[in-house]
Amino acid sequence: MAAPCPEDPSLERHFKGHRDAVTCVDFSLNTKQLASGSMDSCLMIWHMKPQSRAYRFAGHKDAVTCVNFSPSGHLLASGSRDKTVRIWIPNVKGESTVFRAHTATVRSVHFCSDGQSFVTASDDKTVKVWSTHRQKFLFSLSQHINWVRCARFSPDGRLIVSASDDKTVKLWDKTSRECVHSYCEHGGFVTYVDFHPSGTCIAAAGMDNTVKVWDVRTHRLLQHYQLHSAAVNALSFHPSGNYLLTASSDSTLKILDLMEGRLLYTLHGHQGPATTVAFSRTGEYFASGGSDEQVMVWKSNFDVVDYGEVTKVHRPPATLATSSRNLMWEALRKSNLCSPPWFWCMERLSSLGPEVQPEVDFPVPPGRGRSQESVQSQPQEPISMPQTLTSTLEHIVGQLDVLTQTVSILEQRLTLTEDKLKQCLENQQLIMQRTTP
Repeated sequence: MAAPCPEDPSLERHFKGHRDAVTCVDFSLNTKQLASGSMDSCLMIWHMKPQSRAYRFAGHKDAVTCVNFSPSGHLLASGSRDKTVRIWIPNVKGESTVFRAHTATVRSVHFCSDGQSFVTASDDKTVKVWSTHRQKFLFSLSQHINWVRCARFSPDGRLIVSASDDKTVKLWDKTSRECVHSYCEHGGFVTYVDFHPSGTCIAAAGMDNTVKVWDVRTHRLLQHYQLHSAAVNALSFHPSGNYLLTASSDSTLKILDLMEGRLLYTLHGHQGPATTVAFSRTGEYFASGGSDEQVMVWKSNFDVVDYGEVTKVHRPPATLATSSRNLMWEALRKSNLCSPPWFWCMERLSSLGPEVQPEVDFPVPPGRGRSQESVQSQPQEPISMPQTLTSTLEHIVGQLDVLTQTVSILEQRLTLTEDKLKQCLENQQLIMQRTTP
């Protein structure tokens, strides 16, 4: 089953106010505010409500390179070429607190999902973790050998991923402060990296014009895109996890369908390099910034019933995970497929829930393990054994349906590969016939 195709994105708002290239954008939790930073050393807060006045925050002594709202939206972090990080209260007063520990340009700042800490990346080759409310530097991660351009927390806050000019992406364990894995497949500087909303994958953008997606559990390369004609400067996942947005120095934005592994849209709006992109927390909008000093807000227009909702409808309960799923998962893990169907299958199987032993849920007598409200809302008649068995069979059919779809996708991919191989062999034979005297 393919993900529903979105309608055309449309330009919703157009903000002008920066006096130099826009370097970063981020939406607040409720999408009422949009923050942007610029080479003009200023931070601006734009209000999505028409006719609302924008705030201009001055405090950094050099270019603002990164911005990020806290999960609650009550704080805004920014990093700068002046080597400092500032935490702002995004209101008309624009008060801020300065954090100092880096010895070079701060390229990236990102709050943990609990808002208690944030992580920064710098040209001093380090990744640093800070306490938000204690306003204190906690520790450094120091295995990169060149500038670190980006660092992000995983959705659960247990991992940190970083991207560097040493051409690597590194995965860190926050608790042990150890590097878990280094991804070295990029052919140039890695400009940006972020976690998939599920926390199971990361996507990285590079100066080699590519975007790569890896699984953080198996460390396999899942997808590889080379669609831009210049460096990819930033990327952002749609909250559903189905789409990936990229910004490039070729002046375009591109929307990728991760379920199908293909390009959906190329958007032309910026006059010059597109430097930054970000989806809103709901996915309804996305913003972009460029060297043309402009901030643009686009309406996603993605289908309301997205792929995530489709899988929820067909997802069998986690209480009936079967050995068939185990076998399929193991087969996928051991395979060498690094194509879109492999990514699709992993996400599909991951969505089935934690691994547990098959069991049958027998009726619970009133007052045991249920609240009085739930007892009253349920039929008082006892559930018969045939009904329970019918429910169990329905679950098994649902599991088989998922496995059938998965195998179907793999068969389609195998057929395509065989066709390509046949074509290559035919071409090779033609070449040999021409070269043979």
